[in-house]
Amino acid sequence: MLPIAYHPIYKHPLPEGHRFPMIKYELLPQQLLHEGTAVPSDFYEPGLPDMANVLAVHHRTYVEDLLNLTLDPRAVRKIGFPLSADLVERELRIAQGTIWGVHKAMEYGIAFNIAGGTHHAYSDHGEAFCLLNDQAIAAQYLINSKLAKKVLIVDLDVHQGNGTAEIFTGNNNVFTFSMHGKTNYPFKKEISDLDIALPDNTTDEEYLSILRETLPKLIDDQKPDFIFYLSGVDILASDKLGKLGCSLDGCKQRDEFVLSLCHKLEIPVQCSMGGGYSPDIKIIIEAHANTYRIARQIY
Repeated sequence: MLPIAYHPIYKHPLPEGHRFPMIKYELLPQQLLHEGTAVPSDFYEPGLPDMANVLAVHHRTYVEDLLNLTLDPRAVRKIGFPLSADLVERELRIAQGTIWGVHKAMEYGIAFNIAGGTHHAYSDHGEAFCLLNDQAIAAQYLINSKLAKKVLIVDLDVHQGNGTAEIFTGNNNVFTFSMHGKTNYPFKKEISDLDIALPDNTTDEEYLSILRETLPKLIDDQKPDFIFYLSGVDILASDKLGKLGCSLDGCKQRDEFVLSLCHKLEIPVQCSMGGGYSPDIKIIIEAHANTYRIARQIY
């Protein structure tokens, strides 16, 4: 089984002009089913989360403003999407999909959220298309539920996981690792437990060498009970919001290395989708689909 959280509301609860970034959430499951990487029984439609789990990470005032659609207009602009009840519901279901995924990962070794990776959401505000931080919510849920003592978040999106870093500052139960483009958004970075900022046009060889040198040592040092993997594909050279120089094959090798390592060490891993903004939607879908194909081969 390849457990995958997906809900129809992931698709496009947005006005027409904002839908391009969302199309991949509709097309990816179709592609996975079409090619046989996934079967219908792999998919699960998450419900709404227990708000106590959301509030364990996000400030009550911020969450209430989201639910009541009373967020300050400046805060809405910072998010980048027009605020709506559908959008808030989408974020809540994404968070629950990642919470559901931790249980499935502990059962099967791995689980996916067809969306998620909303790592720019801070404890008290949203940024850059992120309202609620799904992996942060699920990580704190694991700790609070005593399902894990130490969690490692491996964020390989091209953008630093600034919201995740802020949320877990001073939290010894969650270690945040972000490997990202040095000159990419956010221009003012937060401080993760480990940040590796890569120069523009970093190639496959350079990228994979650094990752292969870093991640095994980090896991050996931190000894996590659970790993969250943010598998953004905006590290591609073709990405319009990224500045790195990786190829489709390099991105695939990245996923193979991370997932093979988790499997070898028998550490459950939950994967959230993260970014991907190449102008050609076929490239985005191919890159994201590779993550699932690799998982099917390994698990």
